[in-house]
Amino acid sequence: MRQFFVLGLLLIVFQSCSEYQKVLKNDDVKAKYDMAEKYYDEGDFRRANRLFEQIAPKYVGKPQGERVMFFLADSYFERGDYNMAGYQFERFIKSYPKSEKLAQASFLGAKSYYMLSPRYSLDQTDTDKALVKLQNFINVYSESEYFDQANEMAQELTTKKEKKAFEILKQYNKLGEFNYDMLKSAIAASDNFISDFPGSEFREDAYFVKVDALTHLAMNSFESLQEERLNEAREAYNTLKKQYPNTKFEKESADIIARINSELQKFNTEESK
Repeated sequence: MRQFFVLGLLLIVFQSCSEYQKVLKNDDVKAKYDMAEKYYDEGDFRRANRLFEQIAPKYVGKPQGERVMFFLADSYFERGDYNMAGYQFERFIKSYPKSEKLAQASFLGAKSYYMLSPRYSLDQTDTDKALVKLQNFINVYSESEYFDQANEMAQELTTKKEKKAFEILKQYNKLGEFNYDMLKSAIAASDNFISDFPGSEFREDAYFVKVDALTHLAMNSFESLQEERLNEAREAYNTLKKQYPNTKFEKESADIIARINSELQKFNTEESK
């Protein structure tokens, strides 16, 4: 019985493949449309996608054109071809601006670029594109069923961009151990980060990196510049403590301010002589 079952299953699969290949190669657009919808409804997006690709140009300007173009874009998405999905959803939105599926297409188009967003250490072009499209969706479709999901994705991508920016400024500070000019880059990058990402989870870290970089820069400056730069480092420390009274960098910052005050005391002593 098991052998008959397997044989029967193979025959069904073979027949299905033969039917698919037959429809794929003929010129009957209606037959392709019907089979494409059948495969789409069954979740066979690979076959559905190939058929929709063939018939989409034939339905431009026709009543079924909207349906075909949406299924074409969505079948790309379901197959995991997010580049083509994003492109096709953009085409759908431009072609059918009054469609009932406009919100869904806008969301899935944005999600396509979200899926293309790489790890934080790589180029973030697709992340930027996804954020723009997600923000547009959030602004326009606040009542959509996809609104909460879009917000979560946007926050995730924003955090990814913040992490990349923070890792860059942290790397500048680390390189400053060997090249003091890099400390200036770390300080500037910290200021930019604090300004650009006011709600970031890395904001406190950026304040501390600035204190650390300013202190190392001061300690390794010409004597004529040291006092001014030490005062800048102390001011940065005071800002850190004002913003985060119970900072997680309490021990490290306490050690730093002790060094700063000790060095500044030398200048005060010299001036009083």
